[in-house]
Amino acid sequence: MASEAAANVQTSAPQIGGAAQRYALALLDLAKDKKTVDAVATDVENLATLARDDPGFRAFIADPRLDAVAQRNATFSVLDRAGVSGDVRNLLGVMIANRRLAILPQVLSAFDTLLAEQRGQQAAEVITAHPLSNTQRTQIAARLTEAGYSNVRLSETVDPSILGGLIVKIGSRLYDTSIKSRLQRLSYAMKGAA
Repeated sequence: MASEAAANVQTSAPQIGGAAQRYALALLDLAKDKKTVDAVATDVENLATLARDDPGFRAFIADPRLDAVAQRNATFSVLDRAGVSGDVRNLLGVMIANRRLAILPQVLSAFDTLLAEQRGQQAAEVITAHPLSNTQRTQIAARLTEAGYSNVRLSETVDPSILGGLIVKIGSRLYDTSIKSRLQRLSYAMKGAA
């Protein structure tokens, strides 16, 4: 992966910003003030797993047709079942009141990035066509360590549109070995040869 990915390195600007960054920063600052960073981080991780693994929940948070009361009731019901409470629950209440529930995945990702920076970790976003196994996670972390990144924390996203392979974003670097990008490069090469 490392040698193949090194050939496909691109520099990209961070994807997170704006409102998502502000919500994540507010949650982290609140958790630091209350000295509940670890508990909030666990709740954020549980919620991120739910948002990543449950297509029904992803569709629900992205649906703008629901009014705030319906969103609040449904969201809090899901949070109760997932064991998410406290500051994360209150954050979602504020996001619902401000009609910002659709940016929840970006807020969770921004929180993860901010927390990793605070803890001296490097956050790496891994995008795959299928969920990773524990062995694959370990191998990716080992390859990133070999490439000079230390104390890496993986954040996973499943995107079936990449067909296969993976995309790793770490810092301002992008390693793209997805089948989708390979096919695009082949298509461009064939157009140039014609």
